[in-house]
Amino acid sequence: MSQIVRHEAGPRMSQAVVHNGVVHLAGQVGEGTTVAEQTRAVLARIDALLAAAGTDRSRLLTTQIWLSDIATFAEMNAVWEAWVSPGATPARATGEVKLASPKYRVEIIVSAALP
Repeated sequence: MSQIVRHEAGPRMSQAVVHNGVVHLAGQVGEGTTVAEQTRAVLARIDALLAAAGTDRSRLLTTQIWLSDIATFAEMNAVWEAWVSPGATPARATGEVKLASPKYRVEIIVSAALP
């Protein structure tokens, strides 16, 4: 039986779950007033969670990005493209949704392989 490891587990959810060589992150949100600021904060949080699980952004498999306003797609992409590892871009979907709080403008969910 393969082991399941949970990081930052709480009563409602874990921030990361590792199973069968894959790290699955919960949706991450960040502080800031602009989509660019929030995206930078989210990506820093993703880096930290992936490191805690034993992997990094160069091993991303999939990404879901949720924007509160799809008109900010280019602003988010500018930050994303500066962060993502060249040649190791994941499968990705981006959509517009109403997020959990009006202060959040971007939420990102990723999965990554362990080395």
